[in-house]
Amino acid sequence: MKTDRWWQDRDALGRVVRDLLAGEFARLRPGVPPSAAGSPWPETVPLGPGGVGADSLDLLQLASALNEALHLHRSGIEDYLLVRRTVGDWLDVCETALGRFDGALGFRTSGSTGEGKRCEHPLAALEEEADALAALLSAGSVAPRRIVSVVPAHHIYGFLFTVLLPNRLAVPVVDGRAASPGGLAARLEPGDLVVAHPDWWGALLRSGAGLPDGVMGTSSTAPCPADTAHGVRRLGLARLMEVFGSSETAGLGWRDNPDAPFRPFPWWRFGKEGRVSRRLADGTILSATLQDRLTHSDGGFRPGGRLDTVVQVGGVNVSLAAVQAHLAGHPDVEAVVVRLMRPEEGTRLKAFVVPACNAPPQEDLCRRLTDWIEATLPAPQRPRALAIGPALPVNDMGKPCDWPVASQG
Repeated sequence: MKTDRWWQDRDALGRVVRDLLAGEFARLRPGVPPSAAGSPWPETVPLGPGGVGADSLDLLQLASALNEALHLHRSGIEDYLLVRRTVGDWLDVCETALGRFDGALGFRTSGSTGEGKRCEHPLAALEEEADALAALLSAGSVAPRRIVSVVPAHHIYGFLFTVLLPNRLAVPVVDGRAASPGGLAARLEPGDLVVAHPDWWGALLRSGAGLPDGVMGTSSTAPCPADTAHGVRRLGLARLMEVFGSSETAGLGWRDNPDAPFRPFPWWRFGKEGRVSRRLADGTILSATLQDRLTHSDGGFRPGGRLDTVVQVGGVNVSLAAVQAHLAGHPDVEAVVVRLMRPEEGTRLKAFVVPACNAPPQEDLCRRLTDWIEATLPAPQRPRALAIGPALPVNDMGKPCDWPVASQG
């Protein structure tokens, strides 16, 4: 339903809050699903024992994450989160708080420094982008009639496309995350806009599932490989809009053609040394430093890779350095290197481990490390292939090099 303020739509507010709490719970308790199985959590479900299963320290962290994201402290009623303990109670607190102040939102990166960093965005800047997206997506022969989402609503891409955009278009949102890509494709309808990421589109392409006429899609979190973008069009996708950006900037540009450069949104100004800036209607100047190399040509830009060690796993930014540091902290590990699998190997992380002198035999070591990884890292950060060897892999010049997954122990 269309509202003056996004949080006045209880469904939208509920999706943002539930996704944020579930994501934070997964960070606090990796490998341990919330006790309240099923999605979404009913409003009557307690957040503590008998419900989600958060203990007193978990509740404090969950409340802090929600306060950081929605700026509840501006209202002065954030302490009610520790008094009222059901999902619906927390939604009530958020709705009341946002009614007093809703001028900015905080989004956390997906872990380039382990826990990620906070990125604050004025609501006016996000609304300007949502208005532009609504105009772009309504310009074709078929305007979106439903938003079908396979991304969480509390990340900036999900918030823009599954909270602000449907509010502008006055269309409903369907959560498609419980279905496989092929299964979801069978339930799509003409006029659906599927909000997804490159790995999801790749999985749909591998499924070979056809699409009804008039289904559109968006992709973000990383550039969608051209072969994937062309392939899903052959499945019947009418349009695939790619949006390039980050938690620090929100959207920087968009394109419909995977062979073309991204067109910058008109409010951005690109400066030297990766700096970008924009001016809001009230005169506020926003600026950020890009985390990606960009090559400018033909009035647009093309991404040239990350400037840090962040890679994409399942639509989530994952820091190789952070995962590597975590694995290096295990007492059975002398040295370790972590990489993204090659395309022919898969889409997950892999790790090469040099055992410590007192480590158990290789088979036991692999089992022990695998169990520890499952218990201490969120799913996107878990290496799915472990290789064991006496020294980290190097090439003939003595420089670090890749290794095949087939060499794992």
